[in-house]
Amino acid sequence: MGLQQFERRLERMVEGAFAKAFRGELQPIELGRRLTREMDLHRAVSVRGLVAPNVFEVVLSEHDHDRFEGFLDALSKELVEAAREHARTEDYTFLGPVVVEINSDRTLPKSTFEIASEVVENTETIAGWIVLPDARRIGVGPEPVTIGRLPDCTVTLADPNVSRRHAEIRRDGDRVYLIDLGSTNGTRVNGVPVHQRELADGDVVTVGITALRFEAD
Repeated sequence: MGLQQFERRLERMVEGAFAKAFRGELQPIELGRRLTREMDLHRAVSVRGLVAPNVFEVVLSEHDHDRFEGFLDALSKELVEAAREHARTEDYTFLGPVVVEINSDRTLPKSTFEIASEVVENTETIAGWIVLPDARRIGVGPEPVTIGRLPDCTVTLADPNVSRRHAEIRRDGDRVYLIDLGSTNGTRVNGVPVHQRELADGDVVTVGITALRFEAD
């Protein structure tokens, strides 16, 4: 499912000016397939469940790197989202943020590429955890945790009742706050509509029809 969504988004991305660049050559979907295979091959069992690699280096030939140059940033973001979607499908856990770096190697023939992966644990101080409906846990660290339908949100939800950028959870010292970002349907904590509220251990945050639980660290 994740790769199908990835492929559809890439098809929209390369329409028009980029379309000719892909005929008969390396296709971006091949990168997505290999990246998810890396996750499957290098997953490991831990006390947190199945842990998958979260940092990837994609190495392209100079020829292909030049072809993709106009949208390398967008491609990297799409590969990050493909990894996240695959993790959701396979019930994998990441120990840190997903990062995809795309580089080139002049020794590689065109249409060939390499992917290296590793598990890199986030060592930043965590003030709490957001527990998703599928039991995945997102740490609340120095950077805000954004919630919404957009792929670049920290927590991306398919819930049609959730706004594109619905809410965010941010820390202030040892305290953690929920802030509604002007969503259409509002945000509730323990059933009560809120605009901004400090979260306590066990609070249930509801956006749309999706319930998330906050656990203090």
